[in-house]
Parts: sequence; structure tokens; C-alpha cells
Amino acid sequence: MSSPSPSSEAAAAHHHHHQRRQHAGAAGGSGLVPLAALIKEEARAERPMGSGSRICARDEEDGGGGAGAQGGRRWRRPLLRYGCAAQSKKGEDFFLLRTDCARPSTSSSSSSSLASSPPHTFAVFAVLDGHNGNAAAIYTRDNLLNHVLSAMPRGLSREEWLHALPRALVAGFVKTDKEFQHKGQTSGTTATFVIIDGWTITVASVGDSRCILDAQGGAVSLLTVDHRLEENVEERERVTASGGEVGRLSVVGGAEIGPLRCWPGGLCLSRSIGDIDVGEFIVPVPYVKQVKLSNAGGRLIIASDGIWDALSSEAAAKCCRGLPAELAAKQVVKEALRTRGLKDDTTCIVVDMIPPDQTIRHPSPPKKINKLKSLIFRKKTKDHPNKLTKQLSAAGMVEELFEEGSAMLSERLGNDSSGRRTSSSLFTCAICQVDLEPSEGISVHAGSIFSSSSSKPWEGPFLCSDCRDKKDAMEGKRPSGVKVL
Repeated sequence: MSSPSPSSEAAAAHHHHHQRRQHAGAAGGSGLVPLAALIKEEARAERPMGSGSRICARDEEDGGGGAGAQGGRRWRRPLLRYGCAAQSKKGEDFFLLRTDCARPSTSSSSSSSLASSPPHTFAVFAVLDGHNGNAAAIYTRDNLLNHVLSAMPRGLSREEWLHALPRALVAGFVKTDKEFQHKGQTSGTTATFVIIDGWTITVASVGDSRCILDAQGGAVSLLTVDHRLEENVEERERVTASGGEVGRLSVVGGAEIGPLRCWPGGLCLSRSIGDIDVGEFIVPVPYVKQVKLSNAGGRLIIASDGIWDALSSEAAAKCCRGLPAELAAKQVVKEALRTRGLKDDTTCIVVDMIPPDQTIRHPSPPKKINKLKSLIFRKKTKDHPNKLTKQLSAAGMVEELFEEGSAMLSERLGNDSSGRRTSSSLFTCAICQVDLEPSEGISVHAGSIFSSSSSKPWEGPFLCSDCRDKKDAMEGKRPSGVKVL
């Protein structure tokens, strides 16, 4: 497919077309052009734009205007520029591009400071790589965000909202998986789900689609973990402890070929959404990481394994430095196809977070180095992604706020040492958000044979009986009660 965006994403394309028309309408209709508009057009003209680009770039600025000033200081959002490119082979890759998501209003106790608050919006970017059909990827694209937001409490300040977001992402992923499995379809999907609120980036992921951060200065760090059985020893141990079997495909003569897979089903992943035919020990509980960038900005590259099977994280970041986001996405796809050919659906989203008070700049290309040094550098960065993240933190470019990858719901939903409000009330299911009678709720800590949580089984949060059955099946204590049609 030669188009930079799959035809199946007509809704997303229509959304961007509508944005273009809004910008065009704002520019016309009057002979007088405000100075701010001229400055913005000058900045936009400084970057090369492909005349045929079908993905528009959008500035996200502080909408508070002069009212946002307080004590000579203003809270400023980064500008967001983004682009997406894709090549289809099986038609199972999908993506989500949203820059206008509404965050619930802040608490009434802070109403006196609403005039100085930033706009209550955030952006969402996601890549969904389906397998065994596209039903799970489509369902996840259309429902995951709503499920995450339904798990968020109301009336939180922005800081509290960001603090509650990792837990809401876990609940949203599990609810999406549970509801899709009730449809009885055997499709599955990876999900790499990125929420950008101001300078804070929160990434939740299952499967092997990946999100990387290319910070100013050229250091690349991973914001996701690959849930491949071949490479992740901890996940292999968890799957086998929960009742799954891990092994390679056996052929005639007893020879074993290919990567490690989970049986029954033969899936190479240990976490996904859907995949009811494989077993509930292939869990939808995401790895979540939350970081805050400095005002130097940076670039995110979110892509399916069609990219990462061909390019290392460093190679993907390097090949598109110096290009605007929409051209960078195309370049990453082009480089992956040049390296490996079109063997799988290949999708890439590039998001640039740019300081609002600076002329638009893209990550500078690194200085030329010889091939030997390049190989040494690439090996080091590939083997030590966490070290790079720590180096960025030490340099003041990235602040790590949260990181958790446990597959146990009792650890992901039940720990709140800070004492802040939890993502569910006492009599609401922490996953599906249904109201519970006092006698109906079952603690998420009850009978958690793998959990190291110190919480008591009579403490919340609580689950409904259906979600408790889901939790038990994921931990290998009972088979899934959902039947495939």
C-alpha cells in the first residue's frame, strides 16, 4: 500500500482533514492578519512540508492567554507535531491519533485557580498490531481510551490525574480484553498506548509494538518492554507457572523450529488483548512507564514490529533525525522496507514535542563516525536501554515518574502508598466500573497466590464476581469461563 495511512483509518484521516479546514477558515475572512498568526506562519514555513502530506501537524499551546499569567509565570504546553506512515501486507495494523481529548475538570476546591490552569486536554497516540484477524485491533482502537477514562475518578487536580493514570490504564486494558473476549472471537492484538499531557508522557503496552524516546542530544531510550517469550525470561516463567506450556514448533522428525511459543495456540507473545483461544495466562495487564521531559523537548517513535524486526531503536531514531515528523515517519518505514522488505504490516507514528517559545527544531543528525565506532555504539545502547534512561535523567532531560510491569492485578490495582484517592470507590468494581452492593465486592487481594503485596484481603479495591473470575483465570487458578463460538 503506497498511501502514508491505511485506508481502514478513514475516521482518523477525516479528523485531520477537519482540522485542516478549521485552520484554513481561521486564516481567511479578514484582510487584517494578527502579528501572532504571522509569527506562527513564519515558524511553520521554516520546516520542509511535503505537498502531498496527508497527516497534518498541530500546535498545542497554552489556551489561557493573558489570564494564564500569575506572578509573572505561565504554564506552557509543548507544541506537538506528528506524522504517521504505513505499509500493509495483511491489513491487521491499526493506529489512533487524537490531540483533542478532554481531561475531566479539576476539583472544586481549586476553582479559584482555574483561570491560571492550562487547557484540560491531552493527546493520545496508539499502534495496534493485530494477529489472527483484525477484530481485536479494531475493537481496541475504538474502545480502549473510553475504558481508561471510565476508570479515572472525577474531580482530580492535574497532578492527581497524572498520578491515577497508570492504574486507570491497567483497568482499561483488562476491561477491553474482557469485553472483547465475551464476543467469542479468536483474534488478538498488541497495544502501545501513549498519552501526552503537557510535558508528561505515559506509555502502556502489551506485546511487541514499541515506543522509543529520542531526546535532544541524540540519546535513545525505550519506554516499553517487549513481551516476547523468546526474549523475556520472566514472562516465560510466569506463563509456565500459570499453566501454559512454552516451546517451539515441532515438525516432522521431531525437529523444533522458530521462536518460542505458548501452547495451545502457538502465540509468540506473553501479553496481548484478545487471544481467547490461547489461554488466560496470556494477560492484558500492561507495562506502564511515565516520564516528564524537560522543556528541551524530544521525539517519540511508536511503531509495530514490522519496524523493530528490521531496525534497532537507535537505527530508527538516527535515520529520521533532521526531518519533520510526517517525513520522519515515512523515512522510518522506508528504511525498514529497504532493510528487510515487506514481510509484515509496518506502521510508524512520529511525535515531536517542541518548546513553544523556540523556533521549530528537529533532533540534529549526529556527527559522522566510522563504521567500527557505530557498531560499538549501537551494541552498547541496545544492551543497556535502562542505563540510557538514567543518563537522560541525570542530565535533567527526562524525569522518571513511574514504572511498573507486574502482571498481578493485586499489585497493579491495590497499592496506593501515597494515600491519594484510588481509581475506584469502595463499592465500584475497579475494572469494569459497575456498582456493587456492600456484600458483593471481592477484594483484589483475596487469594493472590503470586502477589507480594502486603495489603489485606479485606481491603479494597474490589472486583465484581465476573472480573474476579477473570483475575483467577489469568493467575492460573481456574480456566476461562468464556467459550469460543
